[in-house]
Amino acid sequence: MKFIISAFFFLMLFSYGAAYDPLDPNGNITIKWDIMSWTPDGYVAVVTMHNFQMFRHIISPGWTLGWTWAKKEVIWSINGAQATEQGDCSKFKGNIPHCCKRNPTVVDLLPGVPYNQQFQNCCKGGVVASWGQDPANSVSAFQVSVGLAGTSNKTVKLPKNFTLLGPGPGYTCGPAKIVPSTTFLTPDRRRKTQALMTWNVTCTYSQFLARKNPNCCVSFSSFYNETITPCPNCACGCQKKENCVKGDSKILNMVGVHTPKKDNTPLLQCTHHMCPVRVHWHVKVNYKEYWRVKIAITNFNYRMNYSLRSLAVQHPNLNNVTQVFSFNYKPLVPYESINDTGMFYGMKFYNDLLMEAGPFGNVQSEVLLQKDKNTFTFKQGWAFPRKVYFNGDECMLPPPDTYPFLPNSAHTKLLSFPTFLVVLICFIATW
Repeated sequence: MKFIISAFFFLMLFSYGAAYDPLDPNGNITIKWDIMSWTPDGYVAVVTMHNFQMFRHIISPGWTLGWTWAKKEVIWSINGAQATEQGDCSKFKGNIPHCCKRNPTVVDLLPGVPYNQQFQNCCKGGVVASWGQDPANSVSAFQVSVGLAGTSNKTVKLPKNFTLLGPGPGYTCGPAKIVPSTTFLTPDRRRKTQALMTWNVTCTYSQFLARKNPNCCVSFSSFYNETITPCPNCACGCQKKENCVKGDSKILNMVGVHTPKKDNTPLLQCTHHMCPVRVHWHVKVNYKEYWRVKIAITNFNYRMNYSLRSLAVQHPNLNNVTQVFSFNYKPLVPYESINDTGMFYGMKFYNDLLMEAGPFGNVQSEVLLQKDKNTFTFKQGWAFPRKVYFNGDECMLPPPDTYPFLPNSAHTKLLSFPTFLVVLICFIATW
């Protein structure tokens, strides 16, 4: 009996821990329903999706939102989105609803739809940026007219069983909860209005639920050791040889190789790690007051372009970044007393697009960091990151005992130029 109780608590702890990210402890997607007006048989609501995650985007092919109606509600119309299925509307005569399913599934519209189908913050193909990288584009919204529902805040029943794909699995949504009504300012900002009723749904992400294997890996190298530490073998799961491409130009020129599939199935370049993305961290130069790192991101997926890409890195010296040369950089401070995490992302119209596998499937940058003489060292792998995330998913790091090690004969303390000159003159004189 004690074993069963212990196992139960362990599973509960594990399930909650899997959805908790120590580098983004408050990250979530909040879906807000605001009832704006009542209709003869229901209401008109604005549904707004806020991505409060610091470095995890919703990438193409975008989000999919589902729920179950509490009664026998129908969707009369939607602006800014659409239900994927209409369902059985045979009992309706004349005016046919947009969707009659008890458990509708809604997706964003694609860019370029007619103006009368649009709504504010809609029509981006379901792509939503992270709050940390681009707050202005971290919102998606649509307007829905619901029928056969209550016509007051006392008779309306909240939808249940919310699901969110973004675009794949990984999100777990809690129950809808009534919250204080949202307030709005008129365009002239002289009058304040409020929703007739508001409820929120909070969805959190778990990489464990999203996939059984990581989606990226990390390799290391340094100027002080010829050893290159590669990604671990089968870091992202070993697949059958027929599921990857060896890089033959004849195969790569075939029609359909670079065509994305509806289920987002990757077509990978054959590697020992079999990861769609590899991040390489190279300790490049050691100056007296500074040190320099080169970061390279390589895409091994022939069917995926990463236009909204982010790289989150945890390292103790990120509290003193002096310059980042060809990426944007933003410190992430999930805990006010600790500043050891930062996010790197592309510069718009320059290197914000990481192309599919091939000659252009690589982006690079260099980072200059100032040393803290009390903590800086090249020993015991200190110069390498503690955690690395690509697009919000944690990458697999090599085992610590394989890191490039500092040779025993290497001096960790650099000589100043005058001292070096004196030593050199003395050496020449004695020689």
